[in-house]
Amino acid sequence: MDALKLFNKFKSVPQGTKLFSKAVCVIAPYFGSIKPHMTELRPGYCEVKMKNRRSVQNHLKTVHAIAMCNMAELAGGTMTDVSIPKGSRWIPAEMTVKYVKKAKTDLVAIADGSNVDWHTQGNVVVPVVIKDTHGEVVFTADISMNLKH
Repeated sequence: MDALKLFNKFKSVPQGTKLFSKAVCVIAPYFGSIKPHMTELRPGYCEVKMKNRRSVQNHLKTVHAIAMCNMAELAGGTMTDVSIPKGSRWIPAEMTVKYVKKAKTDLVAIADGSNVDWHTQGNVVVPVVIKDTHGEVVFTADISMNLKH
């Protein structure tokens, strides 16, 4: 499946990015636990939004750390998938995260791979930042993606 072609096709219809996001969750069911909405996808960039709902909260009524990890992996992985050369493969190998502050609002994960050399063989680090509705960083992740060409 060419995720970028599919995303662009869905993006051209009303509610298309929401339908695309649901399709991703059919292919990779675990991501469905956060009900993501992928709003932007292009080589080197991906944005995923998530609503702050009871089902993603911890005992403090803030967004649970693992929900944010899930969000980061979805953004970073999908961005990697549309950024690597044709015929290449990838798999996440490691993720280092920082919980910067309590996440009390809806969130957006931004995977920015504009500084990644996608032709590298082996591990590359994909940075992901998660921000709240005030634009403040609440979480960061560096995901090591193992690339095979």
